[in-house]
Amino acid sequence: MSGIVKVEVYFDFICPWCLIGKRQLERALALLHAEQPEVLVDVSWRGVQLLPCLPAQGESFTDFYIKRLGSEQAMRLRQAEVQQAAAAAGATLDFSRIARMPNSADAHRLWQQACTLGTPAQTDALLEALFTTHFVRGGNLGDSDTLLGVAEAVGFSPDPLADCLLGDGTPFIGEAAAKASQGVPCFVVDGAFTLSGAQPAERLLAGLRQALAVQPTVKGTAI
Repeated sequence: MSGIVKVEVYFDFICPWCLIGKRQLERALALLHAEQPEVLVDVSWRGVQLLPCLPAQGESFTDFYIKRLGSEQAMRLRQAEVQQAAAAAGATLDFSRIARMPNSADAHRLWQQACTLGTPAQTDALLEALFTTHFVRGGNLGDSDTLLGVAEAVGFSPDPLADCLLGDGTPFIGEAAAKASQGVPCFVVDGAFTLSGAQPAERLLAGLRQALAVQPTVKGTAI
């Protein structure tokens, strides 16, 4: 059975569940390819800024979560839970290296612009590098130099990207904003099936199979 499945993923760079969801989606796609290698899957990542009210310079990562969860102990317990889920999915999170909760508006602007300029391989590498910068290296995704450096490291020329970085905390209002009502990550398969949250790979695979099952039968090879 041949076909093309379109998957839109609504996400924010600062959400650990979005990185976990990325790993689960990668696993689901590998499983689908193993059982139906002729099926093509087109994945698009749509940026959603979860915290538009953060100051342009961001704020202390620790202070942010203590205010949100009530105590340092609660923060440590929550981080341990998320790290355990990440490890099970094959993702690495090093909260100890994150000094600031960044305003992610410019990261989304950079990503949106890069998607119009780069090859699929470049944009895939950029997405992974931005997640790694925040969750593994503790880099500040609200800093223009950091963002441009990450983009340049995966093959982008920084000049066409620099103009989209405002540096003033202006919220990022993308076309995907309405999808954040159910939280991120949010996976929309063929515009019809919606799966919210960092779903297990098996659930994502079931959604892909479901989308293929209702597609009209087309003779010949998928383009």
